[in-house]
Amino acid sequence: MSPPLKLFHSAQTIACRSRLSIRNSIPPLVYFRLTPVRNVSATEKPLPKASEPGPGPNQEQLPHVSEEAAATGKITGDGGPDIDQGTPVQEVLQRDEKMQDNAPKVMQEEAKQSSPKGSRQYSTSARKNQEAMIAFEDTGVETPGHTFDLPTLPLPSRMHIKHRYEPVVKQVTNLLMRDGKLSVAQRNMATILNHLRTAPPPRVNPERPLLPGAPPASKLPLNPILYLTLAIDSVAPLIRVRAQKGIAGGGAALQIPMPLALRQRRRQAVMWILNVVSKKPSRGSGKDRFAQRVAEELIAVVEGRSGVWERRSLVHKLGVSARANLNIRRR
Repeated sequence: MSPPLKLFHSAQTIACRSRLSIRNSIPPLVYFRLTPVRNVSATEKPLPKASEPGPGPNQEQLPHVSEEAAATGKITGDGGPDIDQGTPVQEVLQRDEKMQDNAPKVMQEEAKQSSPKGSRQYSTSARKNQEAMIAFEDTGVETPGHTFDLPTLPLPSRMHIKHRYEPVVKQVTNLLMRDGKLSVAQRNMATILNHLRTAPPPRVNPERPLLPGAPPASKLPLNPILYLTLAIDSVAPLIRVRAQKGIAGGGAALQIPMPLALRQRRRQAVMWILNVVSKKPSRGSGKDRFAQRVAEELIAVVEGRSGVWERRSLVHKLGVSARANLNIRRR
């Protein structure tokens, strides 16, 4: 049987050497920077030495505005500003004696040798503006503080911002409006007026005359608002026929003609025109095609080619035949 192994009694000394680092073993590198030297022969001339670089294009100091204006005045012959003019600081020193004691000696000497009190050595824009000012005494304005006369009261109705457009233009614009889009209706209204202005003069049909007192057809494009008003008022019905029950007893309804006001007449005429336009096919695409169709229908109304004239005559015939019902007394 082998004897037991005793670890603590069989200890031996072991020599340990630290591992040398790789960095310490490699010697440091030495770098040398060699400047190339150009050998110049006896026959070859040496290169000129580079001069010191001057200021760049954006580094030069620009002259003062007054100096530039003076140089320009000498060239044009108009005369420029005086460069040797004084400064307002000198005048302030002349008025304040306490500031003269604390001012530099150079400014104190200039203040003593300056011009007498009440004159200036420099020019300002105030003197030029003073000559251009208008005295209210010379203009003869009754209200002081106003260059022009005040408007006479009461003001005309067109002076109000809500009534700046013609009544017929505003009414037609509101009838053209859809879904509350007023800006689109105003654009269409402007297109209609522009088309009436640029279109050739219409040829009026003598069988369907316009309103009495209308200007000649050749002058209508010169005033598109008058052109629009004349086209609408010419086909506007004077009356409307209303069916009323029980006026003669029983359940039968009688046709009763009733007169229309100016706005009602124009509204009925515009609705007729828009109804005819909606049934016509479009000859193209675009946001201005509807307005151009309305303008073409207005020109057709003036020339007597539109079907609105037939509707107007039909309403008037019906009203004439129903005027006998006005004498029937209500029961």
